[in-house]
Amino acid sequence: MTKKRPAGLPSVKLIAVAAIAGLIAGAVAVYVKETGSGNGAEQVAANGCETASVMTDALAPLAKGQIAALVAANPPHPVADVSFKDASGADASLETLKGKITLVNLWATWCVPCREEMPALNRLQAARGGKDFDVVAINIDSGGDEKPRTFLSDNGIDRLGFYRDSSMGAFNALKKQGLAFGLPVTLILDRKGCLIGSMNGPAAWDSEDAKLLIDRLTAL
Repeated sequence: MTKKRPAGLPSVKLIAVAAIAGLIAGAVAVYVKETGSGNGAEQVAANGCETASVMTDALAPLAKGQIAALVAANPPHPVADVSFKDASGADASLETLKGKITLVNLWATWCVPCREEMPALNRLQAARGGKDFDVVAINIDSGGDEKPRTFLSDNGIDRLGFYRDSSMGAFNALKKQGLAFGLPVTLILDRKGCLIGSMNGPAAWDSEDAKLLIDRLTAL
């Protein structure tokens, strides 16, 4: 059984990796801006995300400290073709998550940074989850549900819903759209399902930096 860390105490390794990721976030942001922005306002108007720029404007200055690697979408846009299963085995997708600010995280039990990050995501959901915000953590292990369910149970991950994609289709869809380069990968979506921020690599999602960001976004 995995040795449990005391509640509320973030992993030193997780904080260190998140800090390193933050150092390269600026370079990633420049790359995204240069390769993905296109016709800016015209794209936003065309894809139904015209109001999401208010949230990207709010997100950008708050992407610092423990979440410095978070990159604001430029422009905000829908994320296509990301489907998975819910706890009952029913089909779900990013479309079904509309209505709340949503932090979508792809993880796997074989991904060490993911394993370090999951307790922090659980604590963020416990602290801020509700009618305005949810963490949706999608496991992408191949095979059956037993291994990811056992990991969650052994580590006290009890506030997150169980979502699965054993086909790797969700990860490959994000990779094709230039949003995923490895695991974990995190997206932040507005209430209409528009991407307003993304991150590759882990973060201390239970930190005050992360909570301040979520508070600001849900207040808009």
